[in-house]
Amino acid sequence: MFSVSVDSQFVHKIWDEEELSNMVDGGIPFHMISDAGGAIGKVYGVYDENAGVDIRGRFLIDPDGVVQAMEVLTPPVGRNFDETIRQIRAFQLVRRTKGAEACPAEWQPGKPTLKPGPALVGKVWKVWQPNK
Repeated sequence: MFSVSVDSQFVHKIWDEEELSNMVDGGIPFHMISDAGGAIGKVYGVYDENAGVDIRGRFLIDPDGVVQAMEVLTPPVGRNFDETIRQIRAFQLVRRTKGAEACPAEWQPGKPTLKPGPALVGKVWKVWQPNK
């Protein structure tokens, strides 16, 4: 896991030391990469040429290099780190089971999964009961 921004490595250092370490015990558990020219942001469609910055994007890419999830937000709204971790765990489970299990919305580790197939159609509510 890593983050990418057009900020320099020096800005990342200060950001981690002065901000993130005060929000997350021990600081963030991943590396920050500087994308000074916006090359990475351009590939993922999040580089704003006029402002010279990457807008907030989150991409979950599996070990095969396939983008499994993405979220792009404008700067005034932050992302939900807990939801990112939940989705990573869900994609790991689906990968581990080779698609024999699927994770419904709001799924958490240890909670029931879905077994994709014709028998599930119209019966998801029997397994996934989000209001309970």
